[in-house]
Amino acid sequence: MFAVYASAPSPEDPLASLTVGERPEPEVPDGWVAVKVMAASLNMHDLWTLRGVGIKAESFPMILGCDGAGTLADGTEVVLHSVIGDPAWVGDETLDPKRTLLTEKHQGTFAETVVVPARNALPKPAGLSFAEAACMGTAWLTAYRMLFVKSELRPGQTMLVQGASGGVSTALIELGKAAGMRVWVTGRTEEKRALAAELGAHATFESGARLPEKVDAVFETVGKATWSHSMKALKPGGIIVVSGSTSGPDPSADLQRLFFLQLRVVGSTMGTREELGDLMRFCDLAGIKPKIGTQLSLSQAKEGFEQMLNGETAGKIVFAR
Repeated sequence: MFAVYASAPSPEDPLASLTVGERPEPEVPDGWVAVKVMAASLNMHDLWTLRGVGIKAESFPMILGCDGAGTLADGTEVVLHSVIGDPAWVGDETLDPKRTLLTEKHQGTFAETVVVPARNALPKPAGLSFAEAACMGTAWLTAYRMLFVKSELRPGQTMLVQGASGGVSTALIELGKAAGMRVWVTGRTEEKRALAAELGAHATFESGARLPEKVDAVFETVGKATWSHSMKALKPGGIIVVSGSTSGPDPSADLQRLFFLQLRVVGSTMGTREELGDLMRFCDLAGIKPKIGTQLSLSQAKEGFEQMLNGETAGKIVFAR
């Protein structure tokens, strides 16, 4: 079958191992289902896989892609949940020490067919296209958990999103606006700030700019480049919710500010199957559509990867039939 895969780990030049070509048809174990992939979205996790991060060397070649939407053999339209846990685990699967994501142990969605546990294929809302539904499983689910499970924000409070144009950031803007938050966003360029405003941000600022007032919560996916600004932006008692560190994982802790102002720092990773279902129902009820910045065919995968690697995002990058 046709697929986009990582042929080997390539830490210094991730695109060097990006391969477009044929892979064997997958086998379907008991309790798993085959999904005909109609659309799949690109995530930073796919670049990490190309670099060999979070995946064992013997797992290559690995078909890329955490997220997707498609159809079962009987025509049922489904959205994929990419967190695959231990069948014996009970509770929040993001806390399961044996959990894994598609592309870490199991082959991913950038192919004609992907195989997942039956419980990981959720019904697709009729109001979402396959391309829109393919954005839900990682970036949008991460944003949903950050905002509604971890932040403890209430409607009317002010949230700051660091970074204006990535998949998680654009999801946070749309979800926060729909939930009644005052949404502020930072962006490196005028174009990225304009995109945030278009999606519903109440105010946008240059990266690192002094804000008119302190905020109740900051949503962090950038890390080292924005951490100091995030700490200084918070009200006493405020919270930073962190789900990534694309600019580096080693920010200064600023512990004096942390304890003196009683700030809180909370980690957040992906989300649960139930949260993915809640997210899709919320989007359906509120009429929210994920921002798709680029839509390409799988054969054009390298173009999409280059955009993500260079930070040229304006919403989600989707590969669709």
